[in-house]
Amino acid sequence: MRQSEREAYECIQEFLEQGQLLEMDKLKFLSAVDTLSGAVHAQANGNMDDFFPKTVLAEKITKLILEESTEALVSTVRQQAMLCVVALRCLGPQGRGVGTIQALDDMLQALVMEDLEPSMVFLQSFLEVVLPCLVQSDKVHEQTRILGAISRILRFICNFPELAHTAEFSMTGKLMGTLGLLCMSPNLEVGMAASEALHYLFKVLALQRSEARRPRADSEGLSPAPSSQFFRKYLTPEERADVMLVSLEALTKPSRHDARAASRVLRTILKSSVPDIGKVPEIIKHVYHHMPSATDAMAQETIRKVLHVLAQTYTDEVVLTLFEMDEQSQRGARKPWEILASFPKGYEVIMEHLLQRLTPQQRSRPQEPGCRAQISPLIATRALHELLLEPSRRMEVQAFFPHLFLALLFRISSLLGVGAAQPPVSQGMDPVSCSVEALKTLMRSAGYSDHVSYIQKLQGWELLTSLERHHEGVALLGRAMVVRSCWHTRPVFRLTVRVLQDPDLENHMTALVFFTELLQCPDVAAAADDEMVRTLANWFQREEPAVVKLLLRAVGILSRHESTVSFPQGPRVANLPGLLEPGVLTRDEELRALQPYVLSCCYSVDGSIVAETFQVLRDLVDQLPWQHSAAFLIQLAFTLAPFLEEESEHLRLTAFEIYGALLAKVSRRVFVFPLRHQVLNLLILLVLHLEDANGRIEGYRNSQRTVWPSFWLISLSPVSARMPSGSWPGLHPDSSGWASLSLQIARPTLCHLATLLGWSKLRATFAEKDIWTILSALLQQEVGRALWFLKQSIQLFRSPQVPIRRAAVWFAGQIIQTLGAEEAREMDEVHAALRHMRADPDPTVSCLATQTSYILEAKEKTWVTSSTSCFCSRRLRKAYC
Repeated sequence: MRQSEREAYECIQEFLEQGQLLEMDKLKFLSAVDTLSGAVHAQANGNMDDFFPKTVLAEKITKLILEESTEALVSTVRQQAMLCVVALRCLGPQGRGVGTIQALDDMLQALVMEDLEPSMVFLQSFLEVVLPCLVQSDKVHEQTRILGAISRILRFICNFPELAHTAEFSMTGKLMGTLGLLCMSPNLEVGMAASEALHYLFKVLALQRSEARRPRADSEGLSPAPSSQFFRKYLTPEERADVMLVSLEALTKPSRHDARAASRVLRTILKSSVPDIGKVPEIIKHVYHHMPSATDAMAQETIRKVLHVLAQTYTDEVVLTLFEMDEQSQRGARKPWEILASFPKGYEVIMEHLLQRLTPQQRSRPQEPGCRAQISPLIATRALHELLLEPSRRMEVQAFFPHLFLALLFRISSLLGVGAAQPPVSQGMDPVSCSVEALKTLMRSAGYSDHVSYIQKLQGWELLTSLERHHEGVALLGRAMVVRSCWHTRPVFRLTVRVLQDPDLENHMTALVFFTELLQCPDVAAAADDEMVRTLANWFQREEPAVVKLLLRAVGILSRHESTVSFPQGPRVANLPGLLEPGVLTRDEELRALQPYVLSCCYSVDGSIVAETFQVLRDLVDQLPWQHSAAFLIQLAFTLAPFLEEESEHLRLTAFEIYGALLAKVSRRVFVFPLRHQVLNLLILLVLHLEDANGRIEGYRNSQRTVWPSFWLISLSPVSARMPSGSWPGLHPDSSGWASLSLQIARPTLCHLATLLGWSKLRATFAEKDIWTILSALLQQEVGRALWFLKQSIQLFRSPQVPIRRAAVWFAGQIIQTLGAEEAREMDEVHAALRHMRADPDPTVSCLATQTSYILEAKEKTWVTSSTSCFCSRRLRKAYC
């Protein structure tokens, strides 16, 4: 015997030999009896009679109970004495001298009462003593005796509508679980006794917890519902957890019958929708530790079912507990994760929940009941990685692939954008690398192992984790899906479009980069619809240069695809010009809807955006047919006009290329107003840009020196005396400053314009002659448009290029020579422009402007002399002054 047990033996022996004792001595005696009873019960074949006759102890205890005052039935001695009686009864049959069962029941009923109500505190103490004896005992007479005592005290409690200290009673779940298992005992007597006790427990719960509590008179007619209904309706979440824990404990017992009974209980209570259950981490830990000890096939299947059901309803708590157990054991057991992945429908529920936790900005399913723990995006990522390792769920993985792929990609972008805000959960596991590994596992699980290798060869995974080159990695990821013909390219693209519909999207640059890369796939471009066009149009209104450049690139990619397919009828795109037919969207209609936004980018303050816009416009002009895009092409012709004089040589060259390509699409049949008027308004500009300084625009230099028309020298002679000496630099016929230039772009355009306008004679001149011959021939043939040509020339006085300003002033002088007195009223603007040009920084331009001013003065004198109208003379003199 242990020291405490020897002391208990000596205390009992001393107490039995003494007479009247104090209350403290009585309590010591009773405590000693309880201690010695526990020691005897722990022995395999223990018997209290080997130490003290049980009848003697029972008689002494009964005497102590009878000595207590009857005015207050609840006393410390009486309560302790009753617990000792119960402990002695658990040790085997007692003699008849102990008293009848009725006497014991009377004493229990007396002890349980507190004032006028039964005390649930005493019932708690009573059950804490008898339930372990009931579970551990394998003797029928002991089990039936204990069950009978429980049944009768519960029946007694049923007579009271009010119970004291109900909030402190925590044995309901454990009691229900124990009684439920014993109801299926192979021994009929034990099963009947357990059923009777369970009946009265149900009755107590129904009376105390029903929504409309019945009066005492009706309680006898109440019949309990099946256990599963009571499990859902009358138990608290913690009590339900206790029932499950009791059953799980029985699953791991060696007894095959206990395991089968526990399986039936658990399957019954989890058969339909699962109510709120508490202590989920405790249940999961029990499953984690005791799963290997469950040898029965039904028991193993039941454990799998319990784990899976809880994981569907309480995913966060289950995942957190599993990771906690893995880290504590440091063995990374795969078995629980394999179980979670073994049920297809449940697998989908869990994956959906983890996906929502991975993207907290998205609307998730309703919050779990009660104050539950929630997993972080990092834990959700790790859980996804574990579940994706299960090879048998490829079909489900492919269904989730688009959502999981984008969620993990955006997760990486977020982490790189704000920094790794979450500390690593375990050594060597940081959020970014965890997300990348999960993304790789996802692709392998969906059948894209070759894509993973392809990206690895191009160092795409390293780029993806680089803060500076992250978007290069994103682009490479999208490119790999296109190049390697990923099966999910179109659904991923459609999902990306839906994601981009959120204007507050945190990772919009990642989404746009990925979207643009996927758009290069012909199948993806063919899937473009009005939803995508509306989304792009909305993003065009953003002012971020990087965003606008990506959108322009997307439009350029669309323009290079040959065609798109038609889609079923759908809603018409609102507020977007160019979409005439709802639901069916061809490539031309896609581009037509986006063209106004592209044109608006021509006026961006960011020069790089303007340059990108012109490249896109170049592609659009090459791809768009005139019959479907006439309105846009005409609008583009007007938009390009100011850019033909752009200082940037590259931008000016591109503008000329676009304008030339645009006009090349025009035929005489469609060359009508307003395009005809616009082209004529730019005619002099096109001719003068044969003198463009850009190497690609100027084409080649003619080896011959410029020969000035002879009438220039003749017309200058009357006023030559007024010129300062040496004020004509570069005007000598042998001067090398002015060479004849042929414009590679403008010359073919001029030839095409001559065809459109029906100028057959001028066409040969445009194709072969120098600029001076062209201008002279043009003025000679279209003398009626001389004043119009003069206005165009004056506008070119502001050109940033010296050769063009020089040619414009020269041609203005030529035109002035042809004007009559009726055009004199238009000369005020010409005078002002020439006065300004006389201060030009280039001496040749300044000299030409001075000489042209003299010509104009001389011409006006001629107009005055030849005029017969005094009114006209006065008007001309007034204008001259």
